[in-house]
Amino acid sequence: MNESVQYGVVLVTASSVEEAETIANALVEVRLAACVSIMPIHSIYTWQGQKHKEQEWQLLIKTDLEQFSTLEAKIRELHSYQVPEIIAIPVVAGSQPYLQWISEQVG
Repeated sequence: MNESVQYGVVLVTASSVEEAETIANALVEVRLAACVSIMPIHSIYTWQGQKHKEQEWQLLIKTDLEQFSTLEAKIRELHSYQVPEIIAIPVVAGSQPYLQWISEQVG
């Protein structure tokens, strides 16, 4: 494994499939993500003192976490939420060919 690359998955929720696809396309296009998977989810959360139940879209962004600050800025630029979920989870192990592919796509 390339020791200078810190592979990770970044979780982001979006309010619509259109917003999710806009963010995903932008991240892949500017090489901040190798791949973004988008799934419908149902979220229950508290915002400004009130409980909400919403249909949202979960983005699973596969990336090099060395790019996190730039990735976060791009997501904030495109996202409609005042406080979007942007959570990075490190990959502790993975298929070497897949991790190599991420390295080739991001940067």
